[in-house]
Amino acid sequence: MLAPVLILMSTEDRAALARARVEPAVRSMVEAAGLTYPPRQLFFRAFKDEKTLEIWGGSSQRGKLKLIKSYSVLAASGQSGPKRKEGDGQVPEGLYHIDRFNPQSSFHLSLGLNYPNASDRILSNHERPGSDIFIHGNAKSIGCLAMGDPAIEEIYTLARAVKNLVYVLILPAKKNPDFKNAFWQQIYAIDAQFRKTTTLPKVSIDKEGNYHVRGS
Repeated sequence: MLAPVLILMSTEDRAALARARVEPAVRSMVEAAGLTYPPRQLFFRAFKDEKTLEIWGGSSQRGKLKLIKSYSVLAASGQSGPKRKEGDGQVPEGLYHIDRFNPQSSFHLSLGLNYPNASDRILSNHERPGSDIFIHGNAKSIGCLAMGDPAIEEIYTLARAVKNLVYVLILPAKKNPDFKNAFWQQIYAIDAQFRKTTTLPKVSIDKEGNYHVRGS
């Protein structure tokens, strides 16, 4: 009698298994928003106080975006204010993009942000600004956005299907908590331009770490 063959499932297959489970539903929700699947653009808006992550998409390279789905953030450590040093427990604030996908995450699946970005490298602790900020599964977080496993499977599958950069705007709240705060004025100007046009704003960062919305 032949000995039984033991097949070990690599953790690299976790993303493929997730895609098989959720892609039909993801495709349906994208098409229900009036978009083609996969969309050409994705834009995430996260609000720390409301614990919400919105997913916006577009069928063209630079056209208007439509809301695909809004997810609840299950855990996000820290308080209002940007991340400025390693170990402060803060979720960053500002404009980022997804720069890596991790199908072997300790938190099921994860999407990495390009923190520290050009602004953070100037304004944060130069020696230890922190790193490894993710949008991930599970319901625990230190400096990351924890979405839960079912939600991250949808978010990961959708973002992985998009060929262009996925941008992520993280704000302390839907409404600016302090209009005298110069940094918040800058990142809320990005959001104001988006709300006005529903297109992804063109943003630059100067040598002092300040955000500027071009063409606003």
